[in-house]
Amino acid sequence: MKLHASTARPGTAPHEGPRRGARRHAARAAAGLLLAAAALTGCGQEKESQPEHAAAVAEFKENGVTVKLSVSDWKASAGTLVATFTPDKPGYHLYSADLPADGIEGVGRPTEIRLGGTAAATGALQADADVRTISVPGVDSPVPVYPDGPVTTRLPIRATGPGEAEVVIGYASCSSTEGCTIPVSGRKVALHTDTDHVSLTAG
Repeated sequence: MKLHASTARPGTAPHEGPRRGARRHAARAAAGLLLAAAALTGCGQEKESQPEHAAAVAEFKENGVTVKLSVSDWKASAGTLVATFTPDKPGYHLYSADLPADGIEGVGRPTEIRLGGTAAATGALQADADVRTISVPGVDSPVPVYPDGPVTTRLPIRATGPGEAEVVIGYASCSSTEGCTIPVSGRKVALHTDTDHVSLTAG
């Protein structure tokens, strides 16, 4: 009996048996499924890693204090208004947000943030510094102040409708050795809001 080697035309693969062909087809199908799953996973990760809208920022300087405002975590028409009050000179402090509007016996003005127009506060103003009290000559009651240096406050806010709103700011700074600066009252910063975006303009 003579044995004949299988031959194939140049450029073609030898004939495969049915089992071998089925296995190769299954392997190709499995590889395709893995590639599709990897593509879907990559798209999901890309979506999750996309950053939220950059915080809106505005800054101004008045009467010895630099004020920087920003709105963070703005989502579904709500976010947090952050304000940092930094005295321009060392040794100066700001007054507590709980100080009466006219101060104590006329001394001091509260660190204040109010909203008008198409935005409203949804909580109380919170400061990152503890309040301490000082004695002022000629004033019978202790005066609540923040420690010397910068103070950052946070206020939860929401848009009541699209359009223009305003942030109204008040403060005063004082030094135990250098005296006090002229209080700032009713300083306005424009706030533009819609569902997905917010912007600040100090003007």
